[in-house]
Order: sequence, then C-alpha cells, then structure tokens
Amino acid sequence: MNENAPPPQIPQRGAARPQTISRGRMMLLFAVMLTTAAGNTAMQSVMPSIGTALGVNDVWISLAYTWSALLWVICAPFWARRSDQRGRKAMMTLGLMGFIVSMALCGLVMWFGLAGALPVVWTLVLFALFRSLYGWFGSAAPPAVQAYVASRTPRSERTQALSLIASSFGLGTVIGPALAPLMVFPGLGLVGPFVAFALLGVAALFALRLRLPNDEPQFAARGRTYDAPWGASSTDEQASEELVEDVVDEDEEDEPPAPVRSGSKQNMGWWEPRLRPWVIAGLLGGHAHAMILGLTGFLVLDRLGLRSDPAAGTGPVAIVLMCGAAATLLAQWGVIPRFKLGPRAATLAGVLLGGLGAVSMHFAQDLHAISLTYAVASLGFGLFRPGYNAGASLAVTRSEQGEASGIVASITGAAFVFAPALGVFLYNISDWFAFLTVALLCGIVFAMGWRNLTLDEIATKDRAT
Repeated sequence: MNENAPPPQIPQRGAARPQTISRGRMMLLFAVMLTTAAGNTAMQSVMPSIGTALGVNDVWISLAYTWSALLWVICAPFWARRSDQRGRKAMMTLGLMGFIVSMALCGLVMWFGLAGALPVVWTLVLFALFRSLYGWFGSAAPPAVQAYVASRTPRSERTQALSLIASSFGLGTVIGPALAPLMVFPGLGLVGPFVAFALLGVAALFALRLRLPNDEPQFAARGRTYDAPWGASSTDEQASEELVEDVVDEDEEDEPPAPVRSGSKQNMGWWEPRLRPWVIAGLLGGHAHAMILGLTGFLVLDRLGLRSDPAAGTGPVAIVLMCGAAATLLAQWGVIPRFKLGPRAATLAGVLLGGLGAVSMHFAQDLHAISLTYAVASLGFGLFRPGYNAGASLAVTRSEQGEASGIVASITGAAFVFAPALGVFLYNISDWFAFLTVALLCGIVFAMGWRNLTLDEIATKDRAT
C-alpha cells in the first residue's frame, strides 16, 4: 500500500450523501418489477376475451381479482416489516415465487375451463383461489424493492429514483399486451401468456438469486449487510467502503425526526399523521385508476363490436393498453425527470390529466379515439403514482422505509379490491356514470391535495446539520 496515498474519504454526518445503488443492481430490480408487471397486464389483456368465451358476465371476471387484491392489502405491510428483519432480497425472491406459481396454476385452470373439462363456476372459483397466491406472496416483492431503493437514495433524488422503478410497471404494461397476442400458441390458446410469463418469472428469479448480493440485516429494522470493520477479514479499504454504506443506509441527522409513538415496537399504520395526506390521495386516486383499468377492455369490445368474436378482441385491447402504457412511460421517463417534478406537483398534475382523460373516453367511438383518450388518462396516472409513492417515502425517516413502502403497496392493493368491478358495474349501467365517477374522484384528490400535501421544496430538501 502506498504510504503517501490519501486516506479513503468517509462522508461526514450531515454531509451530502452519494448514490449507492449501482446501475447493474438498479437494472436488476427494474427487471424483477418489469416481469411481474408484464405478466399481469398480459393476463389483463386476454381476460375480457376469456370471459366472453366462457360466457361469463363482465362483473364476475372483475370480481375474480378481488380476493387477491384483499390479500395484497393485508399481506403487503407484513412482508414489508419482514424485509426489515430478513432482508430485501429474501422478500423479492418470495414475491417472484408467488407470481410464478400463481400464473402457472391460473393458466392451467383456464385451459381446463376453455376446453370444457371444468364447469364455468369452478373455473372462476379456482382462478380466484390461485390468483390469490399472487396477492398473498407476490405482495412481498414491490415493498422490498421500493424500500431497497428508498433507503439508498438521497432525498432530493428519491422522486426520480422511485419514478424509475415505477416506470418498470409502465414498460411492463407495454410489453405485456404487445406480447400477449403473439403468445396465443396452438394447443394453449388464450392461456398461452400465462405459461410464457411463468417461465419468464423463473428466469428473473434465477437472475435475482445470482446477481443481487444477500442483504440479511444483522440488526432488526436496519440495513447493515457487513461485518464489523475491525474484523480480521476486513482491509482498510473494505472497512471504509462499509462505513460509507452504513452512513448512507441508516437514519441520520439529514432525516426529519420521527414523532414519538407510544411503544417503541408499535407498527406504523395507514393513519400515521405524516403519511395521512398521501394515504388519502393514494386511496382515492388509486380507485379512479383501478376503475379505468377494469373497464377499458370491455369498452373496446363494445365500441368495436367484437363481443361475438372474443379471440379477435385481444389485438385491439392490446393496442389500447400499449398506448396507455407508452403514455405512462412518457410521464415517468420524460415528464418527471425533464421538469424535475416533486411528489406534490406530480400527484396534482396527474389527477387533473387522469380526470380529463376519463371524461374524454366517454366520447371515444373508434380504436384511434379510445387509444388517444386512454393515453391521456394513463399519462396522468403515470405522474400520479410515483408522485404519491415518493411523497410517502419522503414523509418518514430512512429506517422507516420498509414500513412506509408496505403501506404504499397496501394502498395500491386496496384500490383493486372492489374498484375494477365497481367500474365495470357502473359502465354496464351507464358508461357516462362510470367515467364521471372517475373524474369526481380525481377532483377530490386535487382539492384535498392542494391544501394538505407538503410543498415540494420542503419535502425534497436534503437536510444537513
């Protein structure tokens, strides 16, 4: 070792913090979320056609997802707390395994149902049961990924970092519907996408296990992944690098102090005062988004007169979903970083565009108009989701990121318990009533958010002593 070389620099407490996630690791996390998002939207793009082929009312197809969404609400906070104790990688692995098993079993059930080997009622019951495996175990991955990123990202960069992770869902919603019609293989038919994405999930699982280092914490609710720097196996350089990670990962002076809660082991709840405005925004805006997602496929089939030929509907539905997904990517890869939108600005602008797009969809009668208006709504919700995700993350300390991400994931699941079925139900009564309800929810979020959400210049400021 060169004795004249300067000692390794260790960030001082209160100093600016470096980005500690390598590009390779970020892309791996991106791929994990991309796979599950693409698989779910591929399923979503073929389910209206499957339901029509089975002769099932639209509402029952939407309700088949309800149990899974309810389990997501219940389980996501639990898995988030476990990620603080067992490590983020373990929970990502569990989530991917839940996705793989759920997709494979759902595809098997639908294949028997479409072949006439299972009664329609049992097909739906078993589909709902196996889909619930995703809500039960699949809910472990998103909060673990978000907590991993949030705990290693400076406050001023967190909206952009979480937006990048959120955009994996956006890209997945492009890839899923685009590939779904190509995966309608001979012998498998409409269940081909289920099988194909289960196999892609296996590939993502192997990559995760091989490429992401283990991060099991040595202490509860801390992100330490290293031996003591004075251990026999540590070199000076290794010790300094581990101290840098320690400084970055732990809750230091640059984080807002957490209010004292009764009992040091009390879990953070939905109505935690620091999170409450973001929770309300996420719930109401999430219900609006879920309603649009739930009814769009059926809208395409009705407006284009494709109810009599379900297989022919997969292509147009995929086109519309791809246009919406491209708009989501534009929001998260273009608008947010280009204009440096903070969580409040992204949330409020998002619900305005989402409501405008919903109202416009009522007047759309052909494929071009439906695609355009759905893209406007998706652009809005593409701003809204990373906005409230980042807002919730910035509202709490670094050591609370696991619990906060679990609450955010739970809110997302709560929106999909009844909202998709409600949207289809209102759409079957009157499409105008359904779209007006979505716009009304967006208006409420804007009005409440304007008054209650923390200003961006305060939320994103890197605090230093």
